[in-house]
Amino acid sequence: MTIDSFKQLGHEEKLNQLRHHGDLLGAYERRSEHGDGKMSGDIFSLHDFWVFLSEDEKTIIPSRRNPLYKAEEEE
Repeated sequence: MTIDSFKQLGHEEKLNQLRHHGDLLGAYERRSEHGDGKMSGDIFSLHDFWVFLSEDEKTIIPSRRNPLYKAEEEE
């Protein structure tokens, strides 16, 4: 599966992909869409891309870049 085909899936299908094929890499906080705070969740590795899943499982954001790698550089 590619990141583009993942983006085309419905919300429940994305959750199923993460549950069955994703590797949990750890907790992660990202800026909210409005920049007014941080959103807590987890980062998963899925095929050849990464996915942020919010704690409430309402926000799913795929990325071609590993956000954990960037966070390690900043520390």
